[in-house]
Amino acid sequence: MTDTTAVIADLTTEAEGVDALVAGLSETEWDTPTPAPGWTVRHQVGHLAFIFRIAGLAAAQPDAFVAMTKSIGGDLDAAVNGALQEYLGGPAEVLLNRWRAERDQGIKALAAVPGTDLVPWLVNPLPPYVLACAGMMEVFAHGQDIADALGVRPVRTDRLAHLVGFAVRVRDFGYQARGLTPPEEEFRFEITTPSGRLLTFGPEDSPERVTGGAEDFCLLVTRRRHPDDLDVRAEGGLARQWLELAQAYRGPAGDGRRPGQFPA
Repeated sequence: MTDTTAVIADLTTEAEGVDALVAGLSETEWDTPTPAPGWTVRHQVGHLAFIFRIAGLAAAQPDAFVAMTKSIGGDLDAAVNGALQEYLGGPAEVLLNRWRAERDQGIKALAAVPGTDLVPWLVNPLPPYVLACAGMMEVFAHGQDIADALGVRPVRTDRLAHLVGFAVRVRDFGYQARGLTPPEEEFRFEITTPSGRLLTFGPEDSPERVTGGAEDFCLLVTRRRHPDDLDVRAEGGLARQWLELAQAYRGPAGDGRRPGQFPA
């Protein structure tokens, strides 16, 4: 896919939604713990700012991005955690303004890349469309953490379709994170957006099937809810196993969330 227009517009809207969650918070409320152990609202926004900052660097200055990744030896988790420290000091207003600036610069840089080009990234170069979808995943996941901390239920739209497609594309990340060999069998995914549109991926006759609503599917693949608490169903042994492993990001899976941790 080469046209990034729609996903850039949707990423912009979703990222601006973080502002709606945090812009009116008091200084003390920025230190509200989130479901991610050890992370406050402040940590979540700082993390997003850094991710958009390096995405903008990859899009606008690919050579500088490659040099940066070589300097950290490919350990993004360590780099992210280290970079967080520079976002956590000072007033919340400073962090909010920095998030807005780095978000806007990153999206602008990504939008300027021709759709047929590749952007260097952490393991393999990616088309700008795919990298923008990865940005949607980051905003969804960390925005959900903030919303959960504040007791807010986000309003979800068909913009989730980008994240659904991305999660299907990276189906094997959960296996790789645990040192498992991904199955060769293709899965059938049938996921329904908030408006009722059916998104389908994979062969129709596959015995390994995953079905459900887009919001719950996205909560599953970002590990923001336990599979037992979601309306996502699987048929076939491999698909049922995948529900326990699913993640739409590289690196350690983390502890995820406990069954019944959040109100229904």
